[in-house]
Amino acid sequence: MLKAASGTFAHVLKRSLIPTARVNAVGVVRNSHGGPVESDEEFDSRYEAFFNRKDIDGWEIRKGMNDLCGMDLVPDPRIIKAAMHACRRVNDYALAIRFIEACKDKCGPKVNEIYPYIIQEIKPTLVELGIETPEELGYDKPELALKNVYEM
Repeated sequence: MLKAASGTFAHVLKRSLIPTARVNAVGVVRNSHGGPVESDEEFDSRYEAFFNRKDIDGWEIRKGMNDLCGMDLVPDPRIIKAAMHACRRVNDYALAIRFIEACKDKCGPKVNEIYPYIIQEIKPTLVELGIETPEELGYDKPELALKNVYEM
């Protein structure tokens, strides 16, 4: 009896320690998106219509802006105008300023080329809505920065 039990134990131990080679016949197939491709004009129109909805609330505005900021693009000025109007409808001045700052940040290393164009295009809307740019508010400079001791 002991010999049979020890033989079974040795067999189980041997099978657990020695890996068995298995051949899987599963090939890796990578499926592409395959969905419809949206043109730039359709993309801009979709987001403009999203921000132009009359029943939009603050959470949806933030969601739309967050989605735009997560993409590898700078929003078109007409999308920014629609977003400014949406911010005014929900009376969220701070959100409008933060979105302009986010658009400036999205310009990346070409901020000196793209951002003045955006401000030029949306300036009439900003004046109409009573929204100032971050530069007019002084947000482009640190408030409590100390002067450089070597420049005093």
